[in-house]
Amino acid sequence: MKTMINENWVEEKPLRRSLVFTYGVGHMLNDITQSCWYTYLLLYLTEIGLPPSSAAIVTLTGQFADAFTTIIVGQLIDRYGHFKRWHGIGCIMVAFSFISLFSGLCIPCKIGGSYSQMTQTVWYCISAVIYCSGWSCTQISHMSMVNCITLNESSRIACVSCRNAFTMIASLIYYAITLFIFTDTIYGLQDIKVQYRWMSYISIFIGSVFVIIFHLGIKEPSNKNGGCAKTRVNTPWTYWLKKVSYYQVSSVYVLTRVVTNVSQSFLAVYVINDLRMSQSSKSLVPALIYLCSFITSVLLQELEWSNKKLKNLFSSGGILWFLCGAAVMWLPINLNLFMYALSVLIGIANSLMMVTSTGMESALVDKHLDGSTFVYGSMGFIDKVLCGITLYFLESFENVDPVPCNPKHACLSVTRFSLGFIPGIAALLGVIVSFMMDLQTSQSYHLEEPLLE
Repeated sequence: MKTMINENWVEEKPLRRSLVFTYGVGHMLNDITQSCWYTYLLLYLTEIGLPPSSAAIVTLTGQFADAFTTIIVGQLIDRYGHFKRWHGIGCIMVAFSFISLFSGLCIPCKIGGSYSQMTQTVWYCISAVIYCSGWSCTQISHMSMVNCITLNESSRIACVSCRNAFTMIASLIYYAITLFIFTDTIYGLQDIKVQYRWMSYISIFIGSVFVIIFHLGIKEPSNKNGGCAKTRVNTPWTYWLKKVSYYQVSSVYVLTRVVTNVSQSFLAVYVINDLRMSQSSKSLVPALIYLCSFITSVLLQELEWSNKKLKNLFSSGGILWFLCGAAVMWLPINLNLFMYALSVLIGIANSLMMVTSTGMESALVDKHLDGSTFVYGSMGFIDKVLCGITLYFLESFENVDPVPCNPKHACLSVTRFSLGFIPGIAALLGVIVSFMMDLQTSQSYHLEEPLLE
């Protein structure tokens, strides 16, 4: 006999804080490893001898693997369910491939006795494909699960905000580790490899602990009769393509990811090569950004949400990032300490944009739970492809060594352009799109199956 859930209870009763917490930690492994992927991958690959063009190929290969896996896994989850199973598979792939990627050990090179640039590039591309595919499995299953755990809008945003807060905690943990590892002492090639190898071991261990907490604390959302928390309405994927709001939310989400991913990828290189700051600053500056993002996310978690508030706070974050981007473009070497003040503002802007853009996705899905993974998957696909292509072209023109520059003037470089101009313009475009957006919530209806088994 089918269990009926009272509509008012589903709509009005918020999730317990323990469930919000348990859901929030489910992405920690992805978040810890992603901090290294975006912040240090370019630096790491060039430090071990690969040219920037090869490092760009590794990044692009991983991003494309991530993009296509997002679409495929999204469709499989929509059809068959099993969120936690896909989440677990992804975590296993992430753990092993991440260690392979950052261990500094090229297995084919060792077997064949040739450490050619081509062999190393192919090996790191393979590791990147496995890592990004696993990362995508974990991400899409975790993101789309929130709409099946609760129908309460404030609880959904609380889950998103909690997840975002733990993203910041994960990054802070990672940068705390790097702060003790990276010093101003110049190391040889083998020492550099050992540094990253130990960071990969520690990152995977900490992330795995939170994966276990997530799987023990969250029940598999009901997927009976082929739909996530099956409702009266079966939503085909073509339904979304006819909605203007789908394209608007997609634009806002993808532009937000461009802002965060591109800026994170060039941040470490910027503070070292362009601002001539100490080696420890490539850990301190990102850590400060994530600390401020974490505090902002915690505060956002306590708000009562509406579609209007989502748009307003997103616009605030976008405008703030645009101003920060302008400051990054014109910051000279002799004023490099102002980068710490900019880090505070960037952290706040990142959190405002990430929490609200993901909240817009949830608001768009609304009660169409059986089609949620298409929405998250398709937007994730566009995000990964666009970010991958953008990073490929920018990194291809990147300089490994600092260029001579007058300390009193801001010298234009690919790094400065990539960290300041690209994210700033993307943030401004996101604000423009959000102003034109009209998110509508559908009418309530009864569930035919419980949300959690």
